[in-house]
Amino acid sequence: MGIVKISDLMHENLRIASTALSRSINAQAEHWMKIGMLAELYPNLSHHELTRLLMRVERDGGADLAQLIEQPTFTPQGIAQ
Repeated sequence: MGIVKISDLMHENLRIASTALSRSINAQAEHWMKIGMLAELYPNLSHHELTRLLMRVERDGGADLAQLIEQPTFTPQGIAQ
């Protein structure tokens, strides 16, 4: 685990979003980072599709970047094998 420095404005945005979504500030930041990482890996997917992908990834053991980049395509049913 490490420390990530962010702006005061981003911290305030995290605080507001985390309260609204019943998450800790750290959990909200991690959620945004995961969605952002997936959006960069799969720019053609919608937010809904990225959320489904994130759920599958978490179900299968977590968002390991090495595994994600080895799976080049995504279908509505999941990552293509």
